[in-house]
Amino acid sequence: MKKLFTAATIFSLSIGAAHAGAIDALKQFNNDSDGISGNFTQTVKSKKKTQSASGSFQIRRPGLFRWEYTKPYKQTIVGDGKTIWLYDIDLKQVTKSNQNQTIGDSPAAILSNKTALESSYALKEDGSSDGIDYVLATPKKNNAGYQYIRIGFKGSALSNMQLKDSFGNQTTIQFSNLNNKPSFSGNTFTFTPPKGVDVLSN
Repeated sequence: MKKLFTAATIFSLSIGAAHAGAIDALKQFNNDSDGISGNFTQTVKSKKKTQSASGSFQIRRPGLFRWEYTKPYKQTIVGDGKTIWLYDIDLKQVTKSNQNQTIGDSPAAILSNKTALESSYALKEDGSSDGIDYVLATPKKNNAGYQYIRIGFKGSALSNMQLKDSFGNQTTIQFSNLNNKPSFSGNTFTFTPPKGVDVLSN
């Protein structure tokens, strides 16, 4: 199966303050949380197909993350603060690239950098649906990777992210089993390419 999830589309916030608005909830989350972990289900819709995947993630701010796909294939993305490592287990291939500590082009960059979203995107309230309050983020520059990012908060928990990229692909990420006070092992955010795999540089 051809994989639609690449380093540009793979990666992945929310909070709520009672009736305070999604923007206030987002700011509270950024002020209060230095780490977050949980599970996700991701769906990408293009003009020709829809693909879904699921897995888990771990984030320590600033700038550290591990994003792991477990179904329908296994793929690991690690940001160690300097380098982003993308390990495709089926292809036995690792791709490494310099890590950008701004908004970048991934949900993981947003989650791992407290100021990334607000510095690169204009934020506004975008209504509520099914008890979820939404923030709409639109890029301040024309060359951004996304046309918009929509972030949903339910109570004080992360609910979902909706993103539309410059090619018109729409990504929806649903979050579950969130922990805002996770503990991490010492090697959670380090990556060493396994023996026998090809290592490519972007």
